[in-house]
Amino acid sequence: MSVPLRSITRPIARSTRPSFLASQSRIQLSQNIPRFTTPLRTQWQPFSTTPGRPKARTMGQLRQRNNTGPFSWKAALLFVLTGAGMIVYFRVEKDRLERKRIAEMSKGVGRPKVGGPFVLKDLNGNTFTEEDLKGKYSFVYFGFTHCPDICPDELDKMAEIIDQVKEANKGENIFVPVFITCDPVRDTPEVLHNYLQEFHKDIVGLTGTYDQVKQVCKAYRVYFSTPRDVKPGEDYLVDHSIYFYLMDPEGDFVECIGRQDTPESATKTIMQHINDWKREGKPLKED
Repeated sequence: MSVPLRSITRPIARSTRPSFLASQSRIQLSQNIPRFTTPLRTQWQPFSTTPGRPKARTMGQLRQRNNTGPFSWKAALLFVLTGAGMIVYFRVEKDRLERKRIAEMSKGVGRPKVGGPFVLKDLNGNTFTEEDLKGKYSFVYFGFTHCPDICPDELDKMAEIIDQVKEANKGENIFVPVFITCDPVRDTPEVLHNYLQEFHKDIVGLTGTYDQVKQVCKAYRVYFSTPRDVKPGEDYLVDHSIYFYLMDPEGDFVECIGRQDTPESATKTIMQHINDWKREGKPLKED
């Protein structure tokens, strides 16, 4: 039996049309899909509300950024210097307040615990009292001219302190060194004058009767063992306290300098008190 050619080709034509449409659809879809020319990870940006800072790519840009930035070497140096200055200031102020506290503790009710009223004679025979020391810092030492070794050593140190304090004060006459004898019978004004001149011309020598010397030693809490009734030419020993007493311009005790102190350390201590006094704006009397 023969089949017509027409009936054979029609199903073939019908079956090939959908494949052609599918290929056309795939072509259109491929044209509508965007193509990514860069890797997908480069499209992600970190979330931020501030614009990105440009990166310095050359040494010149790096130097410029370092010089103009908030943490430059100048800012660091200023910070260090300011911090060091504050530390020094607070340490000095702390030491000053501590010295003031100790000085206040040395005062009694109505009168100082160390020092006070006295009446003596200077080497010219004039009356000398505690009022003559006010207005300046005074440096008081008790001794006697027949002392074999301790008094000469301490007076040598006293002479060095006088010169160093005068130099530190640029020649201001606001410091009075005083030597009070514990042996008034043998230490006459003439003997005392010749003795002190061997150490320093600025030392003020004071003497008096036995009772006057005893009273001033009691006021300064100084021990001495000089006998009361001594016959002319009689030999005897004198024992006494070995300290320098630093008194302020108001006559109050502020510091005690002992044998362990050197002229340099003693001068440093004295100048600390003098500078504290000046810093507070208190008056000083200068001849």
